[in-house]
Amino acid sequence: MALDDALGQWRAWEAELVNRATSVSEEYLEPYPVDPAELRSAYARCEQITRTHSRTFYLASAFMPRPKRRAIRALYAFCRVSDDMVDRSEGNSAARLSAWRRAVLDEKVSDPVLTAWRDTLARYRIPIGYMFQLLDTLETDLTTARYATFKQLAHYCYGVASTVGLMSMHIIGYTDRRAVEYAVRLGVALQLTNILRDVGEDWRRGRLYLPLSELDAFELSERDIAAGRLSSQWCDFMRFQIARARRLYAAALPGIAWLHRDGRFAVTAAAELYRAILDDIEKHGYDVFRRRAHVSGWRKLIALPAIAWRTCTLHSVQ
Repeated sequence: MALDDALGQWRAWEAELVNRATSVSEEYLEPYPVDPAELRSAYARCEQITRTHSRTFYLASAFMPRPKRRAIRALYAFCRVSDDMVDRSEGNSAARLSAWRRAVLDEKVSDPVLTAWRDTLARYRIPIGYMFQLLDTLETDLTTARYATFKQLAHYCYGVASTVGLMSMHIIGYTDRRAVEYAVRLGVALQLTNILRDVGEDWRRGRLYLPLSELDAFELSERDIAAGRLSSQWCDFMRFQIARARRLYAAALPGIAWLHRDGRFAVTAAAELYRAILDDIEKHGYDVFRRRAHVSGWRKLIALPAIAWRTCTLHSVQ
């Protein structure tokens, strides 16, 4: 399968995703009174969740001003808890997610994550439509475990990742609405990286996020995934997927120049450190069945000066 042929279809699915982003309802939550001590405790809980579950996100967000930093971590915590309701909870996940959705709009919430998240939604005027797009897509994981085409998968990536970037834009601040299409691309790139990293883990949960038509094009089947077979076909398939993800990162990063200055480094760092996961997959022979690709703490730290330099030299696309 030729990468250029796949990229030739890029504009079609990208246009659909950008349309989803720009047509979202401009509806917001209004602020409501909350005890300051309770609010501080709620944000502290979100910080703890972020530090525990995503060292990369925690490190990247550390370079933002404190108000935006705690808001971004509230966003992460909300997404993390929402995702866990689908992936890791027992019992009726659909009912639990539905109750969670309703609770967001309830002024009498008692959950600390929702307390912080509601405050963030109101404080930064984040359209709640993005949040509901996220929750709607997470809910599809309860009924959908396969994607026939990359276009279908791209819509899933938009729902669980691009929406997060779009909400982050409102927290960070931006100078041009054209930044939306770059946030959409970056979200797809980040989620594709997650998908490629987690093939083995997802398979053990009964899910396969790799496009079935593209597996077939490389003469692969679900039997190959089940066996964790590192064949030449699998390596070719992974090279193709990684090349597309890298093209998406490259096409997304210029849009960071339209974000407020005090958030650019954090977003660039998150993107660059996540993109480095692709390097680790390559380094270990595309074995995503028996190990989880990652970037070590020291590799993240030594990468930061170069990332800072690239952030300073960003220029908006005209």
